[in-house]
Amino acid sequence: MGSSPPRGSASKLFTPLAICNGKINLSHRVIMAPMTRNRGIPLNESTTENPNRIWVADELIAKYYGQRATPGGLLVTESIMPSPEAGGMPGVPGLWLKEHGEGWKLTTKAVHSAGGIIFAQLTHHGRCALSIFTSTPIHSASATPYSTDEKYAYPAHGKPYSDRVFMKDHPPTAMTKTDIERTIKDYVSAARMAVKESGFDGVELHAGNGYLVEQFLSSNVNIRTDEYGGSPEKRCRFALEVLEGLVKEVGMERVAVRFSPWGVYGDVHDEARFETWSFLCREIARRWPGFGYVSFVEARQDELDANPDVKNSWGVDRPIDLKWAKEILGNIKVISAGGWDGETCWEGIERGDVDGIVFARWFVSNPDLVERLRGGKELSMYNRGKFYGPTSKREVGYTDYGTWEEVEAARECDKTEV
Repeated sequence: MGSSPPRGSASKLFTPLAICNGKINLSHRVIMAPMTRNRGIPLNESTTENPNRIWVADELIAKYYGQRATPGGLLVTESIMPSPEAGGMPGVPGLWLKEHGEGWKLTTKAVHSAGGIIFAQLTHHGRCALSIFTSTPIHSASATPYSTDEKYAYPAHGKPYSDRVFMKDHPPTAMTKTDIERTIKDYVSAARMAVKESGFDGVELHAGNGYLVEQFLSSNVNIRTDEYGGSPEKRCRFALEVLEGLVKEVGMERVAVRFSPWGVYGDVHDEARFETWSFLCREIARRWPGFGYVSFVEARQDELDANPDVKNSWGVDRPIDLKWAKEILGNIKVISAGGWDGETCWEGIERGDVDGIVFARWFVSNPDLVERLRGGKELSMYNRGKFYGPTSKREVGYTDYGTWEEVEAARECDKTEV
């Protein structure tokens, strides 16, 4: 048996990492994942007849990110919508109005004050959105409805939770070329606002989790016969055109992307997963050698066991890891989200499988996660029931988790009272 990898401050996790073509230098490799928290505030008053459909970031959201910022540490925001039709989920802030830009400026200021670095994740839900929330038509690569009995996460305004609707009953319309051009412009406009007005250090395109970009990448959703469908290369065209627009607007060093090659979320499947995502990585490396970074959501064994088609479409004899991506991308850094915790995060980074480790849930309940991992301290457990808003007590399960010192002080106080 081999020796255990170093942990804590002795680990490679706490060594510097240059990303974005050397333009940004991280002091450690613990990265905060993009996580939807639904804590935005409504821009307008809601009524049953005219519900609010626009949400903005405020001081509480700035506090949340500021609590988790560290000198030289990278944070990625929750999904940010670039247009009204992109999402509409309650509590999810956008970035297309002046009010949006001003709200997010509070967050970048809080993170930068702590010495941190923050990228804005730009997301379009495509067919995962509903017109009852966006008040706009819902588009996707093709007019392909869900094939599952999945329900939308929220009921319509004023309705009980039991009235959530089936996604398959709300099929999208296929995007025309005009729709595609408009959507790319929306992404570009949001990137401009993010970097040039709100002060973000860069933008991360969300191209995974079954949302619009991945809908174009997935052969079960994208059944187009034009230049945007019909082969892995053509299904990649939309993703590459969005990235091209972002790069032209803010520079390749300020653009990153997130992929989920083995994902099953959002009822997406692909007949040639390896061919699709390796082509994407080759094109990124060829077109933009100074690209910011590429983030991957890694496969989880339970999902693979439940979805053998994922393994089959990847190639049953091909290892399900990220070595292929590292090899293709060369000097472009690869970071990994894979359900990592305080026990599992050390080995891969030490072997050099990936360049950085992305944490999600443990950052929720441990605002000082970086220092806890560095010092080998116990992690506080998260409350899954408090992950998502909207709620009248927005701070609960959001900004009310304590640091290690605060938790220990509370324990000592409890002992004294007993």
